[in-house]
Amino acid sequence: MTFAEAFHLPLVVDLGTAARALGICSGTAYRLIHSGNFPCHVIQVGTHYRIPTAFLLKALGIEQIPIYEADLEGGVKYASQEMEEDE
Repeated sequence: MTFAEAFHLPLVVDLGTAARALGICSGTAYRLIHSGNFPCHVIQVGTHYRIPTAFLLKALGIEQIPIYEADLEGGVKYASQEMEEDE
């Protein structure tokens, strides 16, 4: 998985995606979870495992997500609309 792919992950990923980001197979990921040695926080939802992307990125040594100009522009537009509606 590339840095660009990692930065575009949703808030929570499935175990297969987390394993791919960590460079391990799914079987190894399951073994690590069951032994309590998975390198980041894991949420169990029924029989499925979900990994919060923020914890996954931290485990990969990526603690800051880049800010993109388009996101900033979108935020400014949104804030401007909200301010106009409040007036």
